[in-house]
Amino acid sequence: MNRRKLAAALVAASLVVPAGAGAAPLLLTDVLGRQVRLEKPAERAIVGFYFEELTAAAGAEAWDRVVGLSRLHWEGWRAASWKRYTAAIPRIAGLEDVGSTETNSFSVEKVLALRPDLLILPIWAFEPLGSALAPVEAAGIPILVVDYNAQKLENHRSSTVLLGTVFGQKERAEALAAEYEATYRDALARAARHRGPKPKVYVELGQAGPGTIGNSYKGTMWGAILDQLGAENLANGRLASPWGPLDAEAVIAADPEVVIFAGSSWANRPEAVRTGFDADPETTRNSLRRYVEGRPAWQGIRAFREGRVYAIEHGLCRSLADMAAIQFLGKALYPAEFEDVDPKATLARYYERWLPVRFEGTWFTGLAS
Repeated sequence: MNRRKLAAALVAASLVVPAGAGAAPLLLTDVLGRQVRLEKPAERAIVGFYFEELTAAAGAEAWDRVVGLSRLHWEGWRAASWKRYTAAIPRIAGLEDVGSTETNSFSVEKVLALRPDLLILPIWAFEPLGSALAPVEAAGIPILVVDYNAQKLENHRSSTVLLGTVFGQKERAEALAAEYEATYRDALARAARHRGPKPKVYVELGQAGPGTIGNSYKGTMWGAILDQLGAENLANGRLASPWGPLDAEAVIAADPEVVIFAGSSWANRPEAVRTGFDADPETTRNSLRRYVEGRPAWQGIRAFREGRVYAIEHGLCRSLADMAAIQFLGKALYPAEFEDVDPKATLARYYERWLPVRFEGTWFTGLAS
């Protein structure tokens, strides 16, 4: 090689920069207002919760950069989801389990042993751990706190953008966050156009069968969505805590116009309202009908008389998918204002555009649908 070619080759070699080198660090503010610095997008993350939201915001490829997770929060709580995601992304099934704050099994030692460059936690796991996380911080491992449980638009939006950004997918995440916000704001605007008395609605966790009065919700979960939609939630003023069963006589006396039973695909709950990936519409309606027919004392309430009884998947609230749940509840409460809205199409589009698993099953339906 002559001198000119050698010099050119040396110059070219000097311009080759290793991946991630020289890039500006990521300076982020999490949902608690904490400043979080990453030198580059995560390559060895540990994830505590919001697995589907992470997948939607950062893409299925993000799981190539994850080394551990709180397995109970996915496999244990949402087995139907776990089954489908591990089929679509087999690597997830082999990730190390770092335990759960819910069972006091979260292991800081396991976190440190995995040598992560980022630990992602929900508020409800981060706050109880408190000073137990000091060794993680001392090791220089950034901790990012995200949140969908508060059911605030700003938290949904910022958490989505954060989850995408830390895996190098900020633009994707911003597009997803914008889609969520537009759907959410449209639902609230439609509800605000309603004129007349607020519709009275009763929500119950349909888990243990018609003979057991399940939890209702005040200011959180379904209660938060009802407040956002401007409904009169029977739990408000009747529950002393955010959730718990209402007295059956109080429900009958209030005579709600709409009744919602939150169901799911819980294991060992044969009398539950069946919803989710593995439920077909007739299965869901049959399980819902058992709740109606199994409460003879309730037959006179308006919702039962008029057939305005609905089932909705309990796992939809406090997630990005709750944009479809808000639409569905809005349509149940305000049929005229939501006449041209198709919540099922919204949920199907969310799966088809942002997630690697196929949309299937029954996530919400009415008794008379």
